[in-house]
Amino acid sequence: MNKQPDRKRMQVFRASEGIRLDHDVMPWEGMDEATMAGMAKLAQVGAQDGMAEKTVVLFREPGECGMSMMYAWFKSGYILPRHSHNADCLYYVIAGNLKMGSQVLGKGDGMFVPADAGYTYEVGPDGLELLEVRNATRFNIHFKGNDEAHWERVANVYRKNMTDWADETPPSEKTAEPVG
Repeated sequence: MNKQPDRKRMQVFRASEGIRLDHDVMPWEGMDEATMAGMAKLAQVGAQDGMAEKTVVLFREPGECGMSMMYAWFKSGYILPRHSHNADCLYYVIAGNLKMGSQVLGKGDGMFVPADAGYTYEVGPDGLELLEVRNATRFNIHFKGNDEAHWERVANVYRKNMTDWADETPPSEKTAEPVG
């Protein structure tokens, strides 16, 4: 007798119940000598986990297969190290903007990044909030192609912005200037 798969049911999730993204959901890979040196450079300038970014798992189906959705907030000027993930991902900009190559994405824009495609981007002056939707409940981050010059750019952003980042609020919470 063939067992029918369990039927999926509608699920409600709440931002207040999200959990911080950790290495169990997103293990780090590609930790070569250049990446280790880059991480050491960031530590030397005082960079700490969560200082320039916040990523929360909003939804994750049980088990190894299924959908997941993250909320990410990157603070003003932040530069992501070049990396890839082993799962396809849709990114949707909630607020703020990012620059990736010659493309600038703002509120309501998005991008699709296929599994194993390397990318980096620079966050705009107001910061960036986005949703990340994946076809996986567990996925890696694989650092790749970050030379010493790229790590120095990232470290310089920390040097320049660390003090201001402490008081920075997400772009969606900033009040608009009155018109007129």
